Amino acid sequence: MICGAAALHVGAAAALAAQPGAWPWAAGGVVASHLALTAAGLWPRSALLGPNWTRLPEHAGRRIALTIDDGPDPEVTPRVLDLLDRFEARATFFCIGERARQYPQWVEAIVARGHAVENHSQRHRHTFSLSGPRTLRREIAQAQRTLTEIAGVPPRFFRAPAGLRNPFLEPVLCGLGLHLASWTRRGFDTRAGEAGTVTRRLLDGLAPRDILLVHDGHAARDLHGEPLVLDVLPALLRAAAAAQLQWTTLRACLDDQP
Repeated sequence: MICGAAALHVGAAAALAAQPGAWPWAAGGVVASHLALTAAGLWPRSALLGPNWTRLPEHAGRRIALTIDDGPDPEVTPRVLDLLDRFEARATFFCIGERARQYPQWVEAIVARGHAVENHSQRHRHTFSLSGPRTLRREIAQAQRTLTEIAGVPPRFFRAPAGLRNPFLEPVLCGLGLHLASWTRRGFDTRAGEAGTVTRRLLDGLAPRDILLVHDGHAARDLHGEPLVLDVLPALLRAAAAAQLQWTTLRACLDDQP
């Protein structure tokens, strides 16, 4: 896609040199190529820019994955871990490198309790998807070093901030040995005002091999100041148990694939 867009720019320039009156067509083609690349990056579940885990592999059977983003958070993460222990559930925590450096004890606790720590960039910049390949590599590689040092094992998955990316990301991930992961459904629990709304979004159509997204960092709070995720998780974990669905981590599914 990158090479095709570059070739289109060269072709447009050649067309203008040969026939200046063709500029509307040349400009339209260039704009269309940029729009296509932008749209592919703004769709978090898209696989147009490279492989993207939006569901678990077929061999996962009746397993589902809970992914928890933007932590660790010194107030929320410990309480999330306690809830997961109560229901004997395993989760994948996509951690921000800077927050992991600030609260290393909670990254260590995540691993000690049997969960997986994965890469969610070093700083979680909202301009991440606008970055070039060097900036992307620096941001992801720094988080990879940070999380490996604290967790003791290197992350194997990467999730882009807000799920937004550009065509330069996949080559960087390949170079670092990382798999891109998004989600099947999310609760929007950083913006919602009511836990029931988040829970309904996550449970609507819940099925084997789903990847669900909630947050321990940047969590929205209810009228009493409590993080919504702490009300959402018990209902979600009970519903999965009732449906005889088993929780797993992304790396566990990667390790046992045929």
